[in-house]
Amino acid sequence: MTDTVDARPLLEGARPEGDAAFARYIRTGATLETKAFTGTTGEQGGVAIPTQLDGTIDAQLVSLSPIRAIANVVQVGSAGYRKLVTSGGTPAGWAGETDPRPVTATPTFHELVPPGGELYANPSASQAMLDDALFDSEAWLAGEIATEFAKAEGAAFVNGTGVGRPRGFLTSPASAEADGARAFGTLQYLASGAAGAFAGDPADRLIDLVQALRAPYRQGACFVMNAATAAQVRKVKTRDGQFLWQPGLAAAQPATLLGYPVVEAEDMPDVAAGSASIAFGNFRLGYLIADRGDTAVLRDPYSNKPFVTFYATRRVAGCVSDSDAIKLLKFVEK
Repeated sequence: MTDTVDARPLLEGARPEGDAAFARYIRTGATLETKAFTGTTGEQGGVAIPTQLDGTIDAQLVSLSPIRAIANVVQVGSAGYRKLVTSGGTPAGWAGETDPRPVTATPTFHELVPPGGELYANPSASQAMLDDALFDSEAWLAGEIATEFAKAEGAAFVNGTGVGRPRGFLTSPASAEADGARAFGTLQYLASGAAGAFAGDPADRLIDLVQALRAPYRQGACFVMNAATAAQVRKVKTRDGQFLWQPGLAAAQPATLLGYPVVEAEDMPDVAAGSASIAFGNFRLGYLIADRGDTAVLRDPYSNKPFVTFYATRRVAGCVSDSDAIKLLKFVEK
């Protein structure tokens, strides 16, 4: 008698665990391995999202929050994150064989403390939906959290006040003074020449904006503006009738302006009197985002029956790290 392979499907309890344990937690609240926020919480306490799901959230954040995609993102291990930045450099001098060597200046250290807060999302789903075998609960949760987090942090990285949230680069101090003359942490802006409009040839103003950024920063630099501003800039032509704006050669490639990529961030202001509607710079060097830990989820099936609420939190901080790396075009007379 020959042996036969038992082709019957495994019972639910005999399936491999893997990330299925987290899926079962989302649908029913049953847990096998949990990490609680405190030692007193029970099986309804906060749990760490599995690596696969947390990676999905990060990928969607990059696509939905353009500033995160171009900034310097670091993972920090504590809430008290600090970064040292030097300014001034170490000047050198020439001397003959027997000439005296006077003391040269030393760099100045600045302590950078990115302000931040707790980013949260609070989506809900009915228990009937979670029980539906055709409903992908993990994909739904990742998509809901990613969308809410991307909208909130995208606005904070541009216009955040720094109180309970990151400080946006547009809310940082700005001055018309050139590099070396401004105070540390103050961005430089160039005037468009008119309130709420370009004065003269817009191409000249855009070229001035690019050249205001020193050459070491221009490698990896990009323009940042919203769609309404981009619509105006796309119509700008050179004196011989050529468009400054060049569309990407492929669907995944960004358009370029004066040879530099254009990133559309809808939280940038429209062109108006006094608005800083166009930014140009190397955001990898100029803006710092600090993520504290992974996303955590608390499942609450009690507060809003028959709905199950998922309270997700993530701590994010951010601020300008190098004020010489980002330039603004401000629509003012001077």
